[in-house]
Amino acid sequence: MPLLVSGRRFNNLTSVYLARHTPTGMQVAVRITDLENCSEEHLKALQNEVVLSHFFQHPNVMTLWTVFTAGSWLWVISPFMAYGSARHLLKTYFPEGMSEALIGNILFGAIRGLNYMHQNGYIHRNIKASHILISGDGLVSLSGLNNLYSLVNNGQKSKVVYDFPQFSTSVLPWLSPELLRQDLSGYNMKSDIYSVGITACELANGHVPFQDMPRTQMLLQKLKGPTYCPWDINTFPRGESRMKNSRSGVDSGIGESMTRTMTSERLQIPFSKTFSPAFHNLVELCLQQDPEKR
Repeated sequence: MPLLVSGRRFNNLTSVYLARHTPTGMQVAVRITDLENCSEEHLKALQNEVVLSHFFQHPNVMTLWTVFTAGSWLWVISPFMAYGSARHLLKTYFPEGMSEALIGNILFGAIRGLNYMHQNGYIHRNIKASHILISGDGLVSLSGLNNLYSLVNNGQKSKVVYDFPQFSTSVLPWLSPELLRQDLSGYNMKSDIYSVGITACELANGHVPFQDMPRTQMLLQKLKGPTYCPWDINTFPRGESRMKNSRSGVDSGIGESMTRTMTSERLQIPFSKTFSPAFHNLVELCLQQDPEKR
């Protein structure tokens, strides 16, 4: 009997099981989705993921071994990633955040996969710790392919994208300011770089940036507030100073309520670690509000 390993997902339409491939004895992940009750948007996302999983051939991009239907159920068989996602590792072993060396190893693999997608003309649009999977031998694979967008259409490559899919609100903290603005400037692959910076902070702090903020305040913070950063013994005082400078809210429109939210977030973390200037600089470059400066 297969073992249910991660409960239900996608509005209880998908269950994920751990099973064994009988001929080889290898463990595999089995994802079973109820197609009959899927929305049109969900069906499109599933189709996108299945098609692209066969198109991409890279060790740092998650692949699907086989896909088939049985009645109204979609079965997806993929390699079993023994360590789960980077988010699972955070919650289970590193609630106060990972070390810089571990973050570097995880992000290196994820960025290699992301660079491969960019070279093929795709924007990922869903970079976060829960979509970075780690196998038993330490191989890092980028997953979450259901919201990918191709810049290439009819043989022509677009410079910007205006498409805004029906994202779950849970992914908003990782999205770039330009993607969230939904204005005539659009967005491009640089949007994924911003998400890498947010993911780096997530891994470093053990806490998802902006997750406790109302959506309007989150957008204002991304557009006008101080840049988010990894928390350590050196950055907290600087962050306090920068927040105090924005306390009036006259220019930013953020106001004191968000300042209090950020302060309460920071005070939950014991600051006994230090990150290198290079790591802080990397995050700062990724989180530049102007995409061209990333």
